[in-house]
Amino acid sequence: MAAPKPALAVAAVAALRAGGLATRALPALISRSLGPAARPPYRVSPGARALHERLRIADLHADSLLPGRDLALRSRSGSIDVPRLLDGNVAVQVLSAATAFPIPPRMEGNDGRRDAITALAVLGRWPRRTWRSRFARALLVAERARRLEAATDRRFVVVRSAGDLAAHLARREADGRIAAGVLSIEGAHALDGDLANLRLLVEAGYRILGLTHLGDNEFAGSAHGLARHGLTPLGRDLVARLEASSILVDVAHASVRTIDDVLTVASRPVIASHTGVTATCPSPRNLSDAQLRGIAATGGVVGIGFWPTATCGHDAAAIARSIVHAISIVGPDHVALGSDFDGAPGIPFDASGLALLTEALLADGLDEAAIRRVMGENVLTLLARTLPS
Repeated sequence: MAAPKPALAVAAVAALRAGGLATRALPALISRSLGPAARPPYRVSPGARALHERLRIADLHADSLLPGRDLALRSRSGSIDVPRLLDGNVAVQVLSAATAFPIPPRMEGNDGRRDAITALAVLGRWPRRTWRSRFARALLVAERARRLEAATDRRFVVVRSAGDLAAHLARREADGRIAAGVLSIEGAHALDGDLANLRLLVEAGYRILGLTHLGDNEFAGSAHGLARHGLTPLGRDLVARLEASSILVDVAHASVRTIDDVLTVASRPVIASHTGVTATCPSPRNLSDAQLRGIAATGGVVGIGFWPTATCGHDAAAIARSIVHAISIVGPDHVALGSDFDGAPGIPFDASGLALLTEALLADGLDEAAIRRVMGENVLTLLARTLPS
């Protein structure tokens, strides 16, 4: 999720005030508040459309499982469901579990004392264990992903290993109308302070873990927190355990000190799943050119976000501008998509409109080979190298 993001908190409060009817409609209410700025159909040139259909699209961040909307069915709410992933030619979509969200959300100085997802859990009638446990919320999101597999008759599958990924991509060669998901955690506070819970999250299918979200925690400092400290001793232990478990370390939302610390100790690729770049859009959580180089040096990738405070714009051209700058710093092999679909307001299109970005990258002069890498191959290559075997 991006920051600041008042929409989630506003939707929860509105549902609380409106009573039972709004409570039952809460997933759609939240999804509408975070939906795209423009709805389909999207107009794309024939050349860009033809290129887009030849690509294998992979995106590093979406929050679509969190509200509880039925993603098996096409909807006008939110930005992602399985039909729209297929329309957008998405091969792999990373789906994230955000387990805490401050009220009010600030770009800097969040203290974490009031949590919108607690309200979402209570109002949405989630299992009672999720009302207080962030760990339980992560397990619930993983269960929703498993149910989505069953509901779509495996038109959508969850990838847990390098073998799963290879099998999915082989199936997709014969049938392009299938997609896969990879599960990620947005913030190590989902461990509820207990490193023993990491094993259970891995067993539940999580393969990427972001150290922080919108506030500092006992493992690492956030770009949006009070102290914005670096890795704690517990955080260093966590990074080592993640690498030993073949789980990708994600520094999206991390403080400058945390990113520096992670890049110092990492022995495997590091990612920033969804972010912007300060050269085209100054922001406390966007990455400097030095940070881009540091992540690339680990063999990792940077997922460029689609929302306005990541790109300082409101269209596909603004996203492309950020991508082109990142490529100018680290080359085309370390840049990827990090949309934040269903997690940030103001994204210019939904998943079915990803060809608009292909068109914008062509307009900015990128060749097909570079576009192919950025739009998906870099993520697929990284996952094939780093997922458990």
